Amino acid sequence: MTASFARGAAASVLFALLPGLTAAQCPGIHVKILNIRNSTGTVACALFDSPAGFPQDYLKMATNVMVIKVRKNEARCDFEDIPPGTYAMAVVHDENMNGQLDTNFLGIPREGYGFSNDATGPLGAPPFSAASFHYNGQNVDMTMSLHY
Repeated sequence: MTASFARGAAASVLFALLPGLTAAQCPGIHVKILNIRNSTGTVACALFDSPAGFPQDYLKMATNVMVIKVRKNEARCDFEDIPPGTYAMAVVHDENMNGQLDTNFLGIPREGYGFSNDATGPLGAPPFSAASFHYNGQNVDMTMSLHY
């Protein structure tokens, strides 16, 4: 009876550790999105590996795109199996879920947006080079703030 209990306890400990072991074996780029003004709509995280289409054509030109529902004014994007290289990220809070960053008649965004490195441009979106970062294939935890 004691050996059976010990085997059961050991199995329980092993299974409790498995999620942690699995996460450690899947390196990636993990992004926590802050300053989301409401829980309406979705957040699109777009990972680019070149300046082509950055950031306006995120649905067409990004290497990876993750669109998730906003929950309690928070969002998290996890990109796994990403090869080492230079990347830039753009994030859009698509409140009306129309697949684009809505702007007013002057071109000023009406929805939230953000870029890796908290990059900004002089009169609009930053260039890829300002938002780019090197990814070495290991776990990277990033925090990005949205601007409205």
